[in-house]
Amino acid sequence: MLLVDPIRTAAAEAGPPPFTVSAVLTETRLDSWLALGLVVAAGLYLYGVHRLRVRGDRWPVLRTVFFLGPGLGGIASVTVSGLHAYDTALLSVHMVQHMVLSMIAPIFLALGAPVTLALRTLPLRPRKRLLAVVHSRFARIFSYPLVAFAIFVVNPFVLYFTDLYRYTLEHTWAHEVVHAHFILTGCLFFWPLLGLDPLPGRWPYPGRALLMVLSVPFHTVLGLTIMQSTTLFGGDWYPSLNLSWADPWEDQVVAGGILWAGGEFVSVTMLAVLVVQWVRQSEREARRIDRELDRQEARDHAGQTSA
Repeated sequence: MLLVDPIRTAAAEAGPPPFTVSAVLTETRLDSWLALGLVVAAGLYLYGVHRLRVRGDRWPVLRTVFFLGPGLGGIASVTVSGLHAYDTALLSVHMVQHMVLSMIAPIFLALGAPVTLALRTLPLRPRKRLLAVVHSRFARIFSYPLVAFAIFVVNPFVLYFTDLYRYTLEHTWAHEVVHAHFILTGCLFFWPLLGLDPLPGRWPYPGRALLMVLSVPFHTVLGLTIMQSTTLFGGDWYPSLNLSWADPWEDQVVAGGILWAGGEFVSVTMLAVLVVQWVRQSEREARRIDRELDRQEARDHAGQTSA
């Protein structure tokens, strides 16, 4: 017999107030472990940037903005804000969390290049340990694009089409683990594709672009499946809340639409970002070749002059 979290059960019986902007603002909480983790991560990142500036080195401002803003800020916007009060009452709110935690925030965390920042600021011994982790067999396996893609695609189907999702609604700790899991799987997928940090086994840009294209149909299939489902996700959990201001069936259709449209928008946008990175790398490589040809021409000219 499963033991149900009594606090979660009591919250379900009481139910949150109607979903409004003011309710989202007033339900904000700062006492979760995730809020503490976000503050610590932001502090460490800013400390690293400060260390670089003190010794006269530059760190791109845009990387800091990406990491702290839509990166850590994106996570906070759906977990620390008042949205958390509705993530077990409305499947649509949960899907917004899903999108932000697994697709939007990890992209900007990767563009913030925190591993590169750590390698440039850590003392010698911790830097060697971090490099050992980055180049370990474990990191090579899970950061390999095909492995990360498989995890990214399969996990939502395992969560939503088994009893696992109902279990996360009934147990607070499991629900929090799912949030962390979304962030982790998103980072595993997007870091090798778009990230700026040094990672082993990174594919060339054509392969990365192909993998990003393949991720688009996945969100379409999952979103449409949720919209057309004849059963409610979570079983009788949502009807048992007896929310007079929400219809579980209509909300499930909205949730599927969010996953479908949001997934396609993010994937296509990130494909464009990947193409821009690809073009910039090609331009840098062309300039490098031009400089090498110029040096070679100068050496040949000097040799002819001396002769």
